[in-house]
Formats: sequence, structure tokens, C-alpha cells
Amino acid sequence: MKLSGAKIEAFLKAPDPRQRVILVYGPDSGLVRERVERLARTVLADLKDPFRVADLTPAALKDDPARLADECAALALTGGRRVVLVRDAGDALSSLFQGFLTDPRGDALVVAEGGDLGPRSSLRKLFEGADNAVALPCYGDEGGSLHQVIVDELKSHGLTPEPDALAHLMDHLGGDRRLTRAELQKLALYMGAPGRVRLEDAAACVGDTAALSLDDLAMSAAEGDHATAQRVLDRLFREGGNPVTVLRSLARHFQRLHLAAGLVAQGKSVDQALSALKPPVIFKMADRVRRQIGRWPVERVGRALELLIEAEADCKSTGMPAEELCSRAVMQLARAAGRPK
Repeated sequence: MKLSGAKIEAFLKAPDPRQRVILVYGPDSGLVRERVERLARTVLADLKDPFRVADLTPAALKDDPARLADECAALALTGGRRVVLVRDAGDALSSLFQGFLTDPRGDALVVAEGGDLGPRSSLRKLFEGADNAVALPCYGDEGGSLHQVIVDELKSHGLTPEPDALAHLMDHLGGDRRLTRAELQKLALYMGAPGRVRLEDAAACVGDTAALSLDDLAMSAAEGDHATAQRVLDRLFREGGNPVTVLRSLARHFQRLHLAAGLVAQGKSVDQALSALKPPVIFKMADRVRRQIGRWPVERVGRALELLIEAEADCKSTGMPAEELCSRAVMQLARAAGRPK
């Protein structure tokens, strides 16, 4: 069975005991780990308890395939239900889990922690199609979910972000839940006391660290510097960056250029258009964005946004390598930036 949306949150709070094994997977490794821990803590608080927690790897299960069933059937010396965690779960374990789901042993909660398993993954298909298993996808925070994570994390430190600060944080965070939380905790430490977070605070603490690579990519592509854009993109992919997250970050930058270009077309000066952008452009990037506004008139930036939307749709639907589709879109943007108006 596959869960999505609000059903995931409800399941995380109270897992259905009829679902013997839970697969948590997706490109957001921080969110995957967070949800694995949340599920495990519905059974016990101390995840280091050696009597009630078994931590298994694919290598261990390859050497001893019966160990999964043995760990699930084992009784804890201290009493209570056990948790069996399977790390780095991939398609190589499909047959093992299929056998276990056919004849599950014991009452242990089994949680498999997977990576970015595609729609063709045999392990993912197994969990989505089984009546006694469930698959929980974990994609990078964005929109409403990212908004909620930011607000809730800052609230836990007695902080409330002002609208401009919240917009800046949403533009620079997401993609990895643990990194998002770490950046927000750093911001709370920077603030030092409960209160309101201003744009200056958010930019000073988060702006240059959480999304530097994404900012570099957007700026380079919009300036027609394909060589730099490709180097940054390669680095993002080496670090595990998700192509759809990259495309959406580019789209946010070009949406701002589209707004500014529209104001210029209505008779505003470039400086007036620049100052109208919300959240405001960080001062050290203002000159570069000012030049970009002059480089991207309304029609051209509109075509750029269409290109990014099409690239994201292709990543999700065509089965073609998503990294190559993203790289091609970046190349097309850089080429368009270099053409005469």
C-alpha cells in the first residue's frame, strides 16, 4: 500500500499494526531518516536499546537471509515489542521481503530505510502492492509543507518570522529535511532569544550557506555563463541534489525576473523593478540581478519558464534520465541569455 499527503502524517503518529513492514524512501534523505526514527519511537523511546532494536544492513541479510525473520520473532529480554531497522534497502532485498510478507513472524515493527527508488523499483512495487506492507515516499519540502516546517521549528525556539524573512527562508531551504532543521536551529542560536526574525537576520544566517549552490546555478544560467552553471550543476548532483528540486529553484528565480520584466514593460525603470521584488534582492547580488533584468524581456523570460515547466514534467513522466533533462534545460537557459534582445 502506498500512502501520500495527510495520510502519511496520520500513519506516522499511529502506525497500523496490520502493516508488518514499512518502506520509507525518497530523494530527501533527511526526511527519510526523520520518519524512520518517528516510526521507531512509536514503539520505544530509546533507539539504542540493544535488547529491543535490531539494526540490519543488506550485507548482513545477504550472509544470513533468515536473520530478518529471526529478529522479528525474537523476544526482548527486557520485555516489550521490538523494532527491526533495515538500512540502505534496495531492489536486492525484494525477494527477501517478499518471502517475509508471505509468512511474517513475530510482532516486531520492521522499518526499511531506502534511497531514491524510482517507479520501476521492484522493492517499491512490492510494498505498494502488498496488503500487509506500506510505502512512504519522502520528497523535498516545498510550498505548504516547507512553510509548516519553518514555522514550527522556529516556534519551538520562541521565534516568529516576519513575512519577508519567511519568504527568504522558503526560497533558501527545502530539499533535505535535516539540513533545513539544522539551518533553522543555527538561526535560532544566532537570534539568541525569543522574538521576531527579520529579513536581515534570515539573510545573514541562512542565505550564504543553505542554498549557495542553487543561487550560483540560477545566477550563472540567467547570465548566460553555461560553463559555470554546468560546474555548479555537476556539484549539486554529486552531493545528491534532486533534478526536480533544482528545476523548481531555477523557476523561482526566473519568476522574479518575469515580474521585474513586466514592470519594465509597463514603464518602470530597472531600479524601480528591482526594488519591487519581494523578498528584496540581497544587496551583494543586486548589480547582477539588475543586469539580468535588462537581459530578459517579458517574452524571453516567459519562454524560459515554459521550458522549466516542461523539463520538470519530462523528469516525472518520460522515464528519461532526470539529470540529463535538467542539464539540457540549464544549457538552453544559458544560450537564451546570450542571445541579443
